[in-house]
Amino acid sequence: MSRTATLTITNALIFDGASAELVHGSITMSGGTVTAVGDVPADGEVLDAGGKVVVPGLIDAHFHAYAVGLGGLEVERGPLSYAALAGSLRLGKALRRGFTTVRDVAGGDIGLAKAVREGLFASPRYLFTGPALSQTGGHGDPRAEDLDLCFSHGHMCDVVDGVDELRKAVRNRFRTGAHAIKIMTSGGVVSLTDPIRVPQYSPEEIRAVTQEAARRNSYVAAHAYSPEAIAHSVENGVRSIEHGNLLDAPTAELMARHGAYLVPTLAAYDAMDRLGEGFGLHPVSQEKNKQVLSAGKDAIGLALAAGVKVGFGSDLMGVLESEQLAGVRLQVQASGVLETLRSMTGVNAEILQDPLLGSLRTGSYADAVILDGNPFEDDSVLWDETRPRTVIQAGQIVP
Repeated sequence: MSRTATLTITNALIFDGASAELVHGSITMSGGTVTAVGDVPADGEVLDAGGKVVVPGLIDAHFHAYAVGLGGLEVERGPLSYAALAGSLRLGKALRRGFTTVRDVAGGDIGLAKAVREGLFASPRYLFTGPALSQTGGHGDPRAEDLDLCFSHGHMCDVVDGVDELRKAVRNRFRTGAHAIKIMTSGGVVSLTDPIRVPQYSPEEIRAVTQEAARRNSYVAAHAYSPEAIAHSVENGVRSIEHGNLLDAPTAELMARHGAYLVPTLAAYDAMDRLGEGFGLHPVSQEKNKQVLSAGKDAIGLALAAGVKVGFGSDLMGVLESEQLAGVRLQVQASGVLETLRSMTGVNAEILQDPLLGSLRTGSYADAVILDGNPFEDDSVLWDETRPRTVIQAGQIVP
């Protein structure tokens, strides 16, 4: 079917991206957008949903196309051609799982985005930040403490210190097509020399980044785990907190006052805990993962209780990419089916600042997933890889 053809999904229970009420009816799509929803006559090609639930195309707001390994210099400085080819396969697999849009926060570039736009391979809608910005010795610095070598930039992270250099780096990212900016404001699991809780970057450095992004009507996403790092970020203008596993109630209330979002990434910690050692995850990283593993679900509850809007991300590196839908299962356990669906659709669309994403309303992008049943009756239809689903992107059925 061509991109300009018309498709009508009939006999559907429709989740619109926000409402708790499912609406029985049809969805007509044409020219890449939704043209009618509800009790409307069928037009063009007809696809009978068989009374199953249809949801907007899912959004993964923390994806890494270039994460071809579990971190380190081999990921950052390996051949970019290999990372791009491997990334194209990672993107195609995500699309077939139902993720019709991804935000690549730490990596990606204009070349990969251009290939997606030109349809050179099957891919979700692709938004990227370019390499994340890290201070020396911060989460994006891949060097072990006993390595005497220079590192300034890689495919997923750049080491940039100082207000002037950060301003220049942010401006160059927007020059080369970045959707938003990613910075590292606390230690992390994969990095080897930085304690998880300690805030990174000075207030002046963070403000330089957030001010430059605001001038471009964009925003900053920050890798941050601890209450100290989260507060340090949002008080200096960060809009999207990635991970946030160690969040506490007062800091959740601070996030709500600042209008900041939380993007949890439960799949990553669960996968590293179960599979990381067998795939060569560094012992330091394994130990760090234990510090944040069990707290992630609690952070979601604290955020929602404080009125913070919660998105969804996967953050899967290397061979762990196949755990993307496991992240959906874990988030359902933490916040329930309705909130998880909202996280993967309407809330993530808000984070990405695109009102045409994450909904099934007239004028929205014609992205949808026909699930194998009703997730409010059986939540496994959201995350069970063995349950069939039909993915529609821009009004076309994904083969």
